[in-house]
Amino acid sequence: MSKSLPTPSFMEYFPFLNQFILELVDTYQAGEINSWAELDEKVKVFFTHEQMEQMEGLVPGWKKMASYSNGITLTHVLCVFLGVYMMPEFRALTLEEQQLARWIVLFHDLDKSHIQGKKDTMHAFHSGILAAHLLPTFGFVVKEKYHDLLSSWSQFTLNAYIERPGDTAPTPDNHKLPEILAGIDQLFGENTPASLITKIVLLHISLNISPSYPTPAPLTDAEVQRLITPELFPFLRVMMMGDTDGWALFDPEDRETRYKDALEVFEKVQRLIDSNRTA
Repeated sequence: MSKSLPTPSFMEYFPFLNQFILELVDTYQAGEINSWAELDEKVKVFFTHEQMEQMEGLVPGWKKMASYSNGITLTHVLCVFLGVYMMPEFRALTLEEQQLARWIVLFHDLDKSHIQGKKDTMHAFHSGILAAHLLPTFGFVVKEKYHDLLSSWSQFTLNAYIERPGDTAPTPDNHKLPEILAGIDQLFGENTPASLITKIVLLHISLNISPSYPTPAPLTDAEVQRLITPELFPFLRVMMMGDTDGWALFDPEDRETRYKDALEVFEKVQRLIDSNRTA
């Protein structure tokens, strides 16, 4: 990560949310939250009308994300935060890297629609676009041509999908990823906090880390070698492992299986990245 550009503090912008997550961690570790329903109730109590309005003022799109399926995505995001804060992979990051990881979790499903029987295959790309628009409002540094390039980059990314006859949902077009990722560097600079956050949000369903829940367009080994840099790797690992953990936090057997499956995938990804260095 670029050392010249510090990551704006998540806790300074969201002290109320961060404190709630820390309380959830304490309550979970004390064995006082034992089901999704119990967590869901705590999330709904916390997000009063006033709290939702405050979040919407900071993160436009929050209320829309929370409106689907009785708030399932909102509870999932808080479940991911809860799991990530406890993950050894997260705790192994530096304090500044942990700040960056928090921003990634905040944005990762921000533009996701949850409709029964309809999979939102493009939500990672859409959330990445939204992140790119919102990050400067929190003090993240942009390049000189950010305002000139943002609209065209957003439109290109929005249209980066393939529709095949018989498919019920579009498929992300991975062939356009090199141009999309290069465009992010043009907006924010290479390996800057905003660049890394946007890229991880956009890539957070790019690998098959759980056989039970296949991703719509997994990267090939060659694409992993080309697109997943050493700078991206630790954040992608924390985000994706936290994301799958967020659906299994209250099922110990499933949770352990998901963790092992994800760990194997990221060990392979690490080997592929390492092979680039020695090639």
